[in-house]
Amino acid sequence: MTSRLPQERRIVTEIPGPRSRELQERRVAAVPPGVGSVLPVYVTDADGGVVADADGNSLIDFGSGIAVTNVGNANPRVVERVKAQVERFTHTCFMVAPYESYVAVCEQLNRLAPGGHEKRTFLVNSGAEAVENAVKIARYATGRQAVVAFDHGYHGRTLLTMTLTAKNMPYKHGFGPFAPEVHRMPLAYPYRWPTGPENCGPEAAAQAVDQITKRLGPANVAAVVVEPIQGEGGFIEPAPGFLPAIAAFCRDNGILFIADEVQTGFARTGDMFACEHEGIVPDILTTAKGIAGGLPLAAVTGRAEIMDTVHGGGLGGTYGGNPLACEAALAVIEEIERHELTERARRIGETMLPRLRALAERYPEIGDVRGRGAMIAIELVVPDGSKAPDPVRTAEIARRCHARGLLVLTAGTYGNVLRFLPPLVIPDALLDEGLDVLEEAFAG
Repeated sequence: MTSRLPQERRIVTEIPGPRSRELQERRVAAVPPGVGSVLPVYVTDADGGVVADADGNSLIDFGSGIAVTNVGNANPRVVERVKAQVERFTHTCFMVAPYESYVAVCEQLNRLAPGGHEKRTFLVNSGAEAVENAVKIARYATGRQAVVAFDHGYHGRTLLTMTLTAKNMPYKHGFGPFAPEVHRMPLAYPYRWPTGPENCGPEAAAQAVDQITKRLGPANVAAVVVEPIQGEGGFIEPAPGFLPAIAAFCRDNGILFIADEVQTGFARTGDMFACEHEGIVPDILTTAKGIAGGLPLAAVTGRAEIMDTVHGGGLGGTYGGNPLACEAALAVIEEIERHELTERARRIGETMLPRLRALAERYPEIGDVRGRGAMIAIELVVPDGSKAPDPVRTAEIARRCHARGLLVLTAGTYGNVLRFLPPLVIPDALLDEGLDVLEEAFAG
């Protein structure tokens, strides 16, 4: 794909530079501190694999706005379709006067979502809203109330999704009381499983099934909500066999399996959706982030017989499926398929994983290298064999990367994971240079 901006790292000031620092002062006076930022550089342009700031610096982007700009920032096809739409109309509310692009996005998601069964989709604004609606539909369709989530999971910041989320700080601390009938189960976390990664999948699945059976009773459970690869939890890829076993248990007991693909969807992991890796066909699939190239859009896609149970007017929202966002989503899907970005994500993983594993050979504080496609992470620990998390070292490496012009994100329940989400259109040379910068950060 052609790029509008030079695909290069360029440092002309310290980071953040003087103009960004001026803007940060304005921000402090106008925005509450509860809204955080990874790196206080103020962006003026972005394209392909780079982000340009107000001081003229060009940073390599290993974050993609948290897996949003999969097809590249300001992708030309996205821009073209959104420009054409904004000249026609910007809003009618689909529930008042509908429009074709909303229907077209739903048709595409019904086509792309796993499984050959008949599907239905409706559109909302954010990942949290999608997950909340998925649970709402599951409860309505099953007549049950209990919902199961997993350790280390992240599902959003609304009341229900905050309840589903496992991590206290910063997502839940002080914001209770939380929603009722949400129950947490162990996740198959290979690196930290007591009896070793080879036993993790079957043992974790057996524990979860046992606890659901004893504590809740399967007949009371409406849905299991799970990320096929956990996002904020630290890019934990459940051990092989875990998710299929949970899906089979759900199927045998009339429990709906909800795959939260908000961060993993739209070619990010080397499949269109991460649940496809183990052949899982969810009852309901939630998507957001990478769906519309940066415009706010999310979706709930599910089996027709489930989605059709809800009464008229029970689903929707004023801005859900905004026509600009719908045009962007149609462009994103075109670009993913036209440029074979699922395969591109696999190639990114094939580049990153060997280099990160080689880095782990040199630096024993890298306890684990994991991920799939262009969703890769390293977990940092105290190098004494204890696997004790080391969030201080993690934050220091992130700061060094930022100072050198590489935008990286941290994650994990313990704050000790560096996660890498490069745009799927990042040039190979820029990807390699970003990994060089990361190596320099470890070296000091």
